Amino acid sequence: MTSGCVQHEHDAFLCIIYGRCTKFLPHSAMTMPSPNLEVPEKRASSGFIFVFITITLDMLALGLIVPVLPNFLKEMTGGDVGEAAHMIGVFGFFWALMQFISMPIMGALSDQIGRKPILLISNFGQALSNLLTAFAPGFWLLLLSRILSGAVSAVGSTANAYVADTEPKEKRAQKFGMLGAAFGLGFILGPAIGGYLGGINLRLPFFVAAGLCTLNGLFGLIMLQESLKPENRRPFRWNSANPIGSIQFLGSNPKILKLTLIRALCDFAQVVYPSTFVLYGFYRYGWESDVAGLTLGLVGLSSMIVQAGLVGPIIRRIGEVSTLILGLFLGALGYGLYAWAPNQYILWASVPIASLAGIYGAAVQSLLTRQIGPEEQGRLQGAVGAVQAATNMVGPLVFTAIFAWSIAPVRDPSLPGLALSLAAFCLLIATGIAATGARQFRADQASAKN
Repeated sequence: MTSGCVQHEHDAFLCIIYGRCTKFLPHSAMTMPSPNLEVPEKRASSGFIFVFITITLDMLALGLIVPVLPNFLKEMTGGDVGEAAHMIGVFGFFWALMQFISMPIMGALSDQIGRKPILLISNFGQALSNLLTAFAPGFWLLLLSRILSGAVSAVGSTANAYVADTEPKEKRAQKFGMLGAAFGLGFILGPAIGGYLGGINLRLPFFVAAGLCTLNGLFGLIMLQESLKPENRRPFRWNSANPIGSIQFLGSNPKILKLTLIRALCDFAQVVYPSTFVLYGFYRYGWESDVAGLTLGLVGLSSMIVQAGLVGPIIRRIGEVSTLILGLFLGALGYGLYAWAPNQYILWASVPIASLAGIYGAAVQSLLTRQIGPEEQGRLQGAVGAVQAATNMVGPLVFTAIFAWSIAPVRDPSLPGLALSLAAFCLLIATGIAATGARQFRADQASAKN
């Protein structure tokens, strides 16, 4: 599993449901050192530490609620797993719709007013969303909480822009990998704690998540330094802050378009996790919330090890492009093993393979940020986030519908792994696209070094 996103990665990782996830410079200008490389190393380091902590706490808050939400929805639907899956699909659609609308706005705003205000808005907004969920008596307030969560979900993309502001190009892939490790660290602790708290009361994890988001926002308000220099800021323009304008921005550069298509296929595939993974375990292996939490904790631990310990060495050894291709292929293999696993022990044994897919996220993110200058990094991240949101609108509806169809009582035998198989196929397509563009991407990297 990857940690994308950053939104993307992992991006996404279980973020859809739960609320977490132009004109280009001429080539000669793109190969010049970025003005942001003048950021003092101490300032860049301290800022990155805060962003790392922010991502960790953000994912910890998310991880608290992941293992209990399916049972929370089952309780509301009278124990109907299929109906709970459909509700998750509806929530995911509206969450992603709001993200699709708001991400380009957040990205363009961060290019004008800086990264810090956007990070604070996202943290405090997520706190309010979790409180609404905790108090929700039924469907409509839950839906409102997901809409709010989608509207303010900008932590991952803004963290990516922060890294692009403060780190030299040759170090970005390693830093993006460390942000992926922050996702994994939060997800080691979050699901295990959430499963335990959910055993006490299904609403308790939402209160705790709201508290963590609030503390994180207060921490940022006091400690975080702004990364975007005044000379690198650009005016806010509505034509670049709407989803259609953002997609046109991506399409104006063929290399960015190809990388974004790879990201879109991966983001779509990753939707299978928040949409059906826990429900899949409930149905096929008879999991309870505690087992689901421990399983997700194992996934988080494996992901953290990959992101913190393997991304940098692998990229240094084989390069960003080969790392991208290898990660996509391993992701397809891991999803396929999940779909086939006849028992939970084989599924658990497959987790390290699936987690190795995490090496692709840092590579594709670094390749994307190389394509433009510092004054448009926020716009780029917002545009990529809008595409991710578009896939996230479609993904939950597709995967939950496939899962519900595959386990319907009339289906004999049932096919619970069908949704995971579709995700594996999407990653195989992405692998092929990356392989066909490998020579061009390597040539660009070589020219940038010369």
